[in-house]
Amino acid sequence: MKVGIIGCGTIANAAHIPAYMANPDAEIKYFCDIIPERAKEAVEKYGCGIAVEDYHTVLNDPEVEAVSICTPNYAHKQIAVDAMRAGKDVLCEKPSARTLDEANEMLRVHNETGRILNIGVVNRFNDNVRLIKKYIDDGKLGEVYHVYVSFRAHRSIPGLGGAFTTKAIAGGGALIDWGVHFLDIVMYCCSDPKPLTVSGEAFCKLGKDMPNYVYKSMWAENTKDLNGTYDVDDSVAGIIRTEGPVITFHGAWAQNIGESEMYIDFMGDKGGIRLTYGSTFKFYSTENGALISYTPEIRTRDHFRNEIDAFVRDVKTREKLPSSIETVILTQQILQAIYDSSERHSEIKL
Repeated sequence: MKVGIIGCGTIANAAHIPAYMANPDAEIKYFCDIIPERAKEAVEKYGCGIAVEDYHTVLNDPEVEAVSICTPNYAHKQIAVDAMRAGKDVLCEKPSARTLDEANEMLRVHNETGRILNIGVVNRFNDNVRLIKKYIDDGKLGEVYHVYVSFRAHRSIPGLGGAFTTKAIAGGGALIDWGVHFLDIVMYCCSDPKPLTVSGEAFCKLGKDMPNYVYKSMWAENTKDLNGTYDVDDSVAGIIRTEGPVITFHGAWAQNIGESEMYIDFMGDKGGIRLTYGSTFKFYSTENGALISYTPEIRTRDHFRNEIDAFVRDVKTREKLPSSIETVILTQQILQAIYDSSERHSEIKL
């Protein structure tokens, strides 16, 4: 299966490209980037493919069956729509788009064309997350009535003043960048319950005085531009009521607490789970009148490999993956509702 990589930045090099290279059923034909040097560097680094600047070149090649969209968020919708209308299947990095309206257009074209549109909510392919879902589905936690989500770091704003902190490009800050992963894990593990009401507040506080922002490290620092824009949320908090559990959350790219608190707590009436993000989980319950807890030790595989392998297989079998836009649109609805609630300072009913 010949594929095209559209956008040759960090996530493409760290995840998509190595996973395709390791899949015997996939061949990368194109590396595409609006910065030509990036595409050329990918061709040289991986020893395959053609470097191009215009993604339409990829879409116009009848040999290409599928594309991975690894661009900044602002380009997701248009490239995905163009790709599906060109007869290509699509894996688009998270979030689906900057806004719910953009994501809904992607969903509409997916339905119109019948092309695959999967979103890069990669934790749905994480082996520990999948086991948590099985624990919940099997009733080991009983009724999961509350889930608490924490994605908080100490002064860790990416690329201050660059694409990450410019709403017109990214669509938002800490919530749309980190929160999408955490909230989507909850949705997946709890079988994607319908959201009912959302109340949230997003704050733009620590980073807006860019020249005086103090930090220990800054990921994506190569995109920093202190003459650029900072108009996104660096922290967010709120509550989501669903047809399943109530979800409460507190997230921050930057906080004046010198701790990293990256975990999800699933609270059930028979048992509970704390998932350390990107790692293992601990199960708590009772047995024979005693308190018990344990951490399952399982063999895990890189979740990006799992995701890409599933996508390649999906193109051939047309199976519906848990990352399909039809399902993941619920997570996008929640993100939009949190931002809308914050802007209006009132609860949003869905």
